[in-house]
Amino acid sequence: MNNSSIFSAMLVILMIQGCAKQNENKQMVAKKKVRKEVVYQVFTRLFGNTNTTNKPWGTIEENGVGKFSDFSEKALKEIKDLGVTYIWYTGVPHHDVITDYSAYGISNDDPDIVKGRAGSPYAVKDYYNVNPDLADNPKNRLAEFKALIDRSHKAGLKVLIDIVPNHVARNYEGKSTPDGLEPFGASDDTSVEYKRDNNFYYIPNEAFKVPEWQNGYLPLGGEAHALADGHFDENPAKWTGNGSRMAQPNMNDWYETVKINYGVRPDGSYDFDRLPEGYDLKDYPKHYEFWSNKDVPSSWVKFKDIALYWLEMGVDGFRYDMAEMVPVEFWSYMNSHIKMSNPNAFLLAEVYNPDLYRDYIFKGKMDYLYDKVEMYDSLKHIMQGHGWTDHIPVVANNLKDIEHHMLHFLENHDEQRIASPDFAGDAKKGKPAMVVSATISTSPTMIYFGQEVGEPGNENAGFGQPTRTSIFDYIGVPHHQRWINDKKFDGGQLSDEEKDLRQFYKSLLNFTINSEALMGNYGDIHYYNKDHTENYNHRVLSFVRWSANEKLVVVSNFDATETYGFELKIPKEIISMWLLKDGIYGLKDQLYLNYEPKLIVEGGVGKVLIKIAPLESFILKLNLD
Repeated sequence: MNNSSIFSAMLVILMIQGCAKQNENKQMVAKKKVRKEVVYQVFTRLFGNTNTTNKPWGTIEENGVGKFSDFSEKALKEIKDLGVTYIWYTGVPHHDVITDYSAYGISNDDPDIVKGRAGSPYAVKDYYNVNPDLADNPKNRLAEFKALIDRSHKAGLKVLIDIVPNHVARNYEGKSTPDGLEPFGASDDTSVEYKRDNNFYYIPNEAFKVPEWQNGYLPLGGEAHALADGHFDENPAKWTGNGSRMAQPNMNDWYETVKINYGVRPDGSYDFDRLPEGYDLKDYPKHYEFWSNKDVPSSWVKFKDIALYWLEMGVDGFRYDMAEMVPVEFWSYMNSHIKMSNPNAFLLAEVYNPDLYRDYIFKGKMDYLYDKVEMYDSLKHIMQGHGWTDHIPVVANNLKDIEHHMLHFLENHDEQRIASPDFAGDAKKGKPAMVVSATISTSPTMIYFGQEVGEPGNENAGFGQPTRTSIFDYIGVPHHQRWINDKKFDGGQLSDEEKDLRQFYKSLLNFTINSEALMGNYGDIHYYNKDHTENYNHRVLSFVRWSANEKLVVVSNFDATETYGFELKIPKEIISMWLLKDGIYGLKDQLYLNYEPKLIVEGGVGKVLIKIAPLESFILKLNLD
């Protein structure tokens, strides 16, 4: 028996052994969920901008900016109709910006500690208000955002916003903090490096120094500005957001932010109660009860109050930035309070260390984590031509106990656009990966605005570099703007190729949110076919999904030039679990609806003749009538 055969046999055994536990997990999920969720991440300031100037480091007047009001009923309907259930409005909390809003009582921000002209969405300056750039009338910006929440709900979309727990803007003010609460740092003892209830860490007796700029970088591209003088008044200096303890951080540090203190001493030891053994098995009410009589660090309470404030306003959940840089006990406290307020709140976290996944899910009570290091990275390598599909069943097997919690994506604001030359160079190369990403598990799927029309991220925006759509500057997003079509939101300026791509995403996502099988069982058939099927290879992937009432065979061809023809086989174990007898059964593709091969079961093994074009995928549904 060759190595491939041994590995195939091991996977089949693991699949059978795990089936009972997997069915139990799926039944638990089914009680809570009747469909997959799809998150549409939109960079709020970029979405509705129709200005095409795109001058590097351009001002808001030169390059334009999108507004809350651009999310009209029509725009939200089109997003919903794409197959979306949640919309994540990225960059909503009031962060540093260079545009002058002093007429509205907002202090100006210093370019020496702001990245880009529009500012980083993760340098939050006031957690109880929203970015003034996004409002038609900055004085009424909070009311305008509340109206957007209401419009989104009316359109059938639930709303997510960011909470950035690890750091805040270096010049955090919190001017809108409600009466009876304090902004971060307001009561800190700045004479010491650390105190449990300080919100920040300090470098006593040293003043902050602006980083030494490298490689020709200058704030605002070197444009003269009254505050761009190489100085920012902060004495004593604070630790920087990524943990740098230097009074003068490096320009590659997160110098625009300062790190939040959660009761972690400078030596790394914890100054708070730890979760007892076994709390990973307890539900959120038990976690809430555990913390109810505990004295916790000030920063914990402040972030809890912030989250409850936004829930009260109508937000349906949060995306947590760099959650693994914050102790898991804080998340137990924070998320149990959120769930007691809204049991259905959607809690998504950025965690990149696979060794921490289960702690942050079970102890930290996260609903979902980014599946970057496993699924995204594997799919990216395959799309780029140097990865093998053989790795995908291994990833699925490794994460099978937490697969529902691992949100899948191919693009987000941190990652390169699929169509960019440094990623795949062609948006169509994302199609098979998108099918696999969206159908291989019960987890939510996320797409990034513009992904569905092949946005390449070519713009030289200023601070940001091409391949990623800039989150730091005022910029237009060209492919997406063609879909906006002067705010008709009808795709009227898209090319035929872009329209076809968007229709592909629409067909796929709408199928996923209505499929019972995609909330059911998964079985790998890839390795079985590598061993038993002529012309089947590592550029193709296949698997099955099923529930009591729906059986699916998913096949994807990642090759950009080769058409493959083969007799796909479905092993006896699957056919037996599907309760199929020998005979001929109809199949129909759910993506294109014009492909209807036959499933022939002989001797308990299923066979389907497949001819699959370059970058093509099929979701073949078994006719059970």
